[in-house]
Amino acid sequence: MKKFFILLSIFLIAIFTFVQRAYAEQLYKFTDANFDTSNSIIVLSGQDTVSGNVMQNIKLVKMQNPSRVYFDIDSSIITFPKQDWRFKTGPIKEVKINQFSTSPNSVRVVLYYENGFNPDNINVLRLKNNIIIKLKNDEMCDNEYFHNTFRDEHSSSSDFYEYMTITMPVEQSGDNIVGQIQEAFNEQAEQLFERKELKLNTKYYLNNITPKPNMVLLNGFGSVTLERPMILSNPTRIIYDLPNTLVDMKIRNKEYRISETETVKVGQFSVNKARIVITTDAVKDYIPIYSSDNQSLIIANYQKINNSTLYNTSSNAIAYNKEKIDSLTESMILKFDSPVVHGLDRYNDKIIFYLYNVSKYNDVNFKTAYKDTIFEDAHIDLMPKIGLKLTIPIEQDAVVSSYLGADGRSLKVKIKESKKKAESLIPSIILNPIVPTDQATKKVVIDAGHGGKDVGAIGGGINEKDITLDVAKRIEKLLKQKGYSVMMTRDDDTYVSLQDRVSISENYQPDIFVSIHVNSSVRPEITGVETHYYHQESIALAQTVHSSLASAVQSPNRGLFKSKFYVINHTTSPAILVEIGFISNSSERSQLTGEKRKQATAKAIADGVQNYFKQYK
Repeated sequence: MKKFFILLSIFLIAIFTFVQRAYAEQLYKFTDANFDTSNSIIVLSGQDTVSGNVMQNIKLVKMQNPSRVYFDIDSSIITFPKQDWRFKTGPIKEVKINQFSTSPNSVRVVLYYENGFNPDNINVLRLKNNIIIKLKNDEMCDNEYFHNTFRDEHSSSSDFYEYMTITMPVEQSGDNIVGQIQEAFNEQAEQLFERKELKLNTKYYLNNITPKPNMVLLNGFGSVTLERPMILSNPTRIIYDLPNTLVDMKIRNKEYRISETETVKVGQFSVNKARIVITTDAVKDYIPIYSSDNQSLIIANYQKINNSTLYNTSSNAIAYNKEKIDSLTESMILKFDSPVVHGLDRYNDKIIFYLYNVSKYNDVNFKTAYKDTIFEDAHIDLMPKIGLKLTIPIEQDAVVSSYLGADGRSLKVKIKESKKKAESLIPSIILNPIVPTDQATKKVVIDAGHGGKDVGAIGGGINEKDITLDVAKRIEKLLKQKGYSVMMTRDDDTYVSLQDRVSISENYQPDIFVSIHVNSSVRPEITGVETHYYHQESIALAQTVHSSLASAVQSPNRGLFKSKFYVINHTTSPAILVEIGFISNSSERSQLTGEKRKQATAKAIADGVQNYFKQYK
């Protein structure tokens, strides 16, 4: 009997230990790892569980030879393959993320850095279901992680398929005996690496639309951003663009009815931008309303909706902070004791935030916090049975952005004032999409790559210089038909140096410069189109032309690159270099020499140029 109780006790202890271990192993799962190039942030995405929070205390361990720092996340697993990123630029040389151990489960993150880099500039924090590794540099805000919810800009560097210059190890097959030997001796063996083009993932996936009386509800995954709306006529409609958004195929381009006279339609406007079109006579009454987690969005007629249906918890404003970013830019940060549900309405001279579930604030503290700032004239009004209304007067040409904290308890408003006597920093709202009458004043330089003795890339006996000249002439013809003034750096098979191409452009003083090239690779299977820019003012042109090209030709979209090509680096006007395909791929080469592909390419680039002038000039 005694033996029975001993065996039973051992059995129960074993079961208890097993359950504890299983419970711990299920504590936290990481499902994805991404590098946000626009903010220098590494984000480990995971699944929150009811069992508690992961990583209560984080300890960075510094090592030498090579210089590196690592930290372990206990009771966690990664459900994606181990990551090994090698960077060619910046102070961080390499990042490794792997399953360090399985008994107990532990994930290890290792960051290798250049000598002289201070690892104290690395900050690690947990927000909701994300582990965020931040580099404290001039490009980052050292506050909590904010989601951009609204912006005046219709183009931003964070929108683009901007690839990282990294290399990753080549995966070795488990059936390969050489691979097994290398794995066994990986400390001594020379590991094979290949270049990998890593781009920012889509920030928002829109997969559901629900029309309701006087509103439409949009649901998705990620973080939603809206651009300043456009109002068009015939018929009267309001348009919202969502950058970095992918729309589910099942809801694209379908018309939904909001009321007897109002409809809504959602489409994929470009490769990385969604467009919402609401047809209504009450365009001035529709505003966006954000959920506290920034994953759901309501666009509603704020005059007719029942505000009590927008939230189920109340909140109070508890703190008021400010940031001085530069001589023209400042931020207002409001903090709340519970997640906030808010809407906004953008006017030419002010922006209004409706804080629907916020009932209390301290007016004295609010006014004191923003005295002697660009927010000095901002004020808060109580709306009975609705919430609070924050009104911020602004200059007509100021640029506004708003942000929601990852926990939903902070709201940030950033305003960049216009320079005195400078041109407007934001694009004009297009009320009627017609071709401007003064379009002939717009000047474009078209640069046909290579020429003469410089044949460019060669594939299958075809020279790059011949394709670029043919396509460039087609673009010239199309643009002139649209009323633009066009200068060619070459219009025949002659050699023009890079310096001379720049001189031609600078003497002509164009509004934009577009260089046409054909790509080539030692890997003949690679195909696709890509667009290069270098200076910040060229980003909008690059995005607009590339979006047009990528959607018009049947070739992979390789995205945008920031590249220091001579002609786009030394020209002072907005300048891009477009790689219209790969001459090294036999199939794409055949298309590039064909009438259909050349004309489609020329038309897409010409259309992209016209779209750019409509939106930004």
